[in-house]
Amino acid sequence: MVDTVEALVDGGRASAGPPLGPALGPKGVNIGQIIAAINDKTKAFAGMKVPVKILIADDKSFEIKVGTPPISALIKGELGIASGSSNARTTKVGNLSLEQAKKLADMKKDDLLGADMKARVLEVAGNCVSVGVTIDGKNPKDFQKDVKAGLYDGQF
Repeated sequence: MVDTVEALVDGGRASAGPPLGPALGPKGVNIGQIIAAINDKTKAFAGMKVPVKILIADDKSFEIKVGTPPISALIKGELGIASGSSNARTTKVGNLSLEQAKKLADMKKDDLLGADMKARVLEVAGNCVSVGVTIDGKNPKDFQKDVKAGLYDGQF
């Protein structure tokens, strides 16, 4: 039988204190090993709350599944803004560089549907529309058209 522990931890800064310590203690597992593995897997999400699921087998081996914050939260975190635009169509609150968009696409690669980096960056650009953020100085929809037209092919 597999035992499951779910918790919300600070990216890269989980500790043996609450919520993990009290939940893992009675399970008889090596808490230090689990904390180290969680911190290693969540270091890319430093400064954000990350959902973590720990699956503990009967032989005390464990598997860690890390959820990711929504892409809109990652965009806001990357740009250091508190919230998206109140009117995304007319008011832009920031500009994401192509490198930042690629970084976010890589962070969310397990949750995005795109088969390659180019397709995943297009998904990030789609989220930029609703947040009110430009990409590479362009409206996200125009950026998507340019990517599909091949103007950025050398950068993927």
